[in-house]
Amino acid sequence: MGSKHHLICDGRSTPFKVITTAANVNDVTQTLALVDGIPPVAGRPGRPRRHPDSLLGDKGYDSNPNRRELRKRRILPVISRKGAPNIKGLGKLRYVVEQTFALLHQFKRLAVRWERRTELYDAFVSLACSLVCWRRLQKACP
Repeated sequence: MGSKHHLICDGRSTPFKVITTAANVNDVTQTLALVDGIPPVAGRPGRPRRHPDSLLGDKGYDSNPNRRELRKRRILPVISRKGAPNIKGLGKLRYVVEQTFALLHQFKRLAVRWERRTELYDAFVSLACSLVCWRRLQKACP
């Protein structure tokens, strides 16, 4: 029984939404679920933001229907196309997501899945995301 994490985060490696699926599930099937799962982000006065301005993704997220849905939601898709050369500089931006995966997998219960129950495993993923966010706040406010 293998599992895979699908993750959406900001430019500072703060996880917004993590979805756990079976290991053989394609990334493209989870794109809209990740975007829709972003909680409201407060900060500036007024209505809290629910969606990012743009979405960066690798070739695993390339899909014309997903691109159309993202544009309907006023999100600019910056996703490499399959069979085309990579978008220049996307690797540096993709590093942020890989760094967030590394932050989550430093918790050994997430690196190797021992729990059979999905609810329990998802609770550990949520706890790990909370700890990552809390550590970011501790560094930002000395």
